Amino acid sequence: MRLVIAGGHGKIALLVERLLAARGDSATALVRNPDHFADVADAGGVPVHCDLEAADAASVAEYLAGADAALFAAGAGAGSGTARKDTVDRGASALFAQAAELAGVRRFVQVSSTGIGRTTGDDAFDAYLRAKGAAEEDLRERDLDWTVLRPGRLTDDEPTGRVEVVEAPATVRGSVPRADVAAVLVALLDRPGTVRRTYEVVSGDTPVDEAF
Repeated sequence: MRLVIAGGHGKIALLVERLLAARGDSATALVRNPDHFADVADAGGVPVHCDLEAADAASVAEYLAGADAALFAAGAGAGSGTARKDTVDRGASALFAQAAELAGVRRFVQVSSTGIGRTTGDDAFDAYLRAKGAAEEDLRERDLDWTVLRPGRLTDDEPTGRVEVVEAPATVRGSVPRADVAAVLVALLDRPGTVRRTYEVVSGDTPVDEAF
């Protein structure tokens, strides 16, 4: 498998790259800052310079050409303003999905968030949830074999290998290590039966390999 990852230097993306490299698959990582190339290479990925806030769909499609799947794992990140929540968490997702269509890459997995449709009173976080929700809506209208994964509160704890997965509109509350989310994403890529479905995931009792 050759996977192309948007947000290729993110914590989850680097973990996915390590998992794929360990089993002999490859990941091309779209990275905004060339200073991060070494981290991606150390994780087993192939870094390429691509700023999704400045690129157009045709140029991004060139990186996707010949790939087996695409993973959107980019995010504006903590501390970013509401404007970047829209340009990255929504806009970059839509651009990446459009590029996948242009490149003929049908399998598309998107990292979203639990709490879609909820209002918390935190302006920045609510803007993030709105952007993620809009990105999901955009993806569902596209002719792609998409799957959306909504993790709970992310931690850097050691992986447990066990999760609780529910299919939307069911919801779950809780936290989950990024390493377990990465394992779930790899599992989703391997399972065509998850196409056009939306899942929420937190830590639980079910082994990742049995979650779907």
